[in-house]
Amino acid sequence: IDEIGYLPIDKQGANLLFQLINRRYEKNSTIITTNQPFSKWGEVFSDITLANAILDRLIHHSSIIKITGPSYRLKGKVELLEVRKNNNH
Repeated sequence: IDEIGYLPIDKQGANLLFQLINRRYEKNSTIITTNQPFSKWGEVFSDITLANAILDRLIHHSSIIKITGPSYRLKGKVELLEVRKNNNH
């Protein structure tokens, strides 16, 4: 599940995500990406209790990998844009 928190999640979406995570809990692996710290998930879901229930299931038995640095999707693109910008001057 890519980019949790990129867009706000309404109550129905949060409930559906909880149901999905709950059904997969201790049965299947789930990979989540987010740029939001867990402390902000209450804001993302507009419900701190629901956010905590989701996090409780996600974090239990999990491996959390924090990736810092430039975006992989932009790899090589930033340099290309700089070259183009410098060549136009």
